[in-house]
Amino acid sequence: MTNAFDVKGSALVRLAAERLKGLMAKPSYIDYVKSGANRERTPSSPDFWYVRSASILRQVYMNGPIGVERLRTRYGSRKEHVVHRRHHVKAGGSIIRDACQSLEKLEFVKNTKEGRVITPKGRSFLDKLSREVEASK
Repeated sequence: MTNAFDVKGSALVRLAAERLKGLMAKPSYIDYVKSGANRERTPSSPDFWYVRSASILRQVYMNGPIGVERLRTRYGSRKEHVVHRRHHVKAGGSIIRDACQSLEKLEFVKNTKEGRVITPKGRSFLDKLSREVEASK
């Protein structure tokens, strides 16, 4: 039985993003905001929202229970300074929080006291996609 641990993460996220397009709506602000203070521009991909949501769903599957703060650290990167050394900067929390709330509406993720955890519906969704990815090799 193939699951999300057995397939390449990039292939699984790409397929999950395609499937999430029909299930969830993209927020209106997403085309105008940066994904964090460490970025210079807004995301250039028109599918950024769906790819980030699919990636968050996979992170919750693999590392749950997980909170927004740990996801901010996960999606952050280094910020280049002119004089100072490079420093790690967390990603913006609004996009991550809104993606988690959208996944909760789809009942793929559930919010608990410890953090967000995958539901059986979300686990089944990713496991089915994992089998598709494995079959397409």
